[in-house]
Amino acid sequence: MKSMSFERFAGWCAILAGITIFLYAVAFVVLRNMTLYSLLLLLNGLLTTAIMTALYLRLRETDGAFALWAILLGFAGAVGAAVHGGYDLANAINPPATPIGDFPSQIDPRGLLTFGVAGIGMFLISWLMVQNAQFPRNLGMLGYLFAVLLVIIYLARLTILDPANPVLLIPVLLSGFIVNPLWNIWLGMVLMRGQGATSSARMTETTR
Repeated sequence: MKSMSFERFAGWCAILAGITIFLYAVAFVVLRNMTLYSLLLLLNGLLTTAIMTALYLRLRETDGAFALWAILLGFAGAVGAAVHGGYDLANAINPPATPIGDFPSQIDPRGLLTFGVAGIGMFLISWLMVQNAQFPRNLGMLGYLFAVLLVIIYLARLTILDPANPVLLIPVLLSGFIVNPLWNIWLGMVLMRGQGATSSARMTETTR
């Protein structure tokens, strides 16, 4: 049995996650305010844990084992993002006496969890979505794009240290300002509508 109240809660979390990740992109790219973008990344990671739980409740009906693997990867990415944000926030509020330098984080080196693991999880989630009548097919297709951008960002952060390099900057802008917020807000609306409304809409798309 599904918890409809939790799905609505997760729907609101997804909408808030879409808003916070957009604001994170603004704070990171435009304002360059470390305290603000660290706080927003922390909040986004926590919100995403609720989203992953709600997704599992639906996607397990498609393939339980793959759904569990996908959600565990997504959950790891969400927790990694929250810890990454919390680490940066702690340093922004109380800078250490000794400079940290440009060393990768031991918990989330160059965004391994935030982007790399999360991207793999998103690809699996999208694959399950397109097979599940409870989600619009186009939401799953958008998820594929989201997943590819996340993996590209991780690989670019791993090999390119200059944030102004177009190879890194373009996927960051596409993901942070458009794809990530759109996917989260769209997912939030789907979860808040409930299973029946989404399944009916998917059946209408299929019969056209």
